[in-house]
Amino acid sequence: MFPKVVQVIPMKNYSVYVYFDDGKIVCYDMSRMIDKGVFCALRDIDVFMDTCTVLNDTLAWDIKGNRDHTACLDIDPDTLYELPYVKEQIA
Repeated sequence: MFPKVVQVIPMKNYSVYVYFDDGKIVCYDMSRMIDKGVFCALRDIDVFMDTCTVLNDTLAWDIKGNRDHTACLDIDPDTLYELPYVKEQIA
């Protein structure tokens, strides 16, 4: 089985709650990645928050805003799925 991301919720601290199709929820911390390579575009918190989405069944940032899965920044769903479970956060 391949894990599929069905929903993402970005947070102001550069973390993202990631919801999988089997009910698993993880929290991915991007704070260490935003100063590296292509992810530098996400340093702007508005870009991080506004472009965070699900593309190709995984967490992605649609930087250009055209829903082109080949031009987005994304994280391998297997990498995300290996993170420990978190309790769902209610805002």
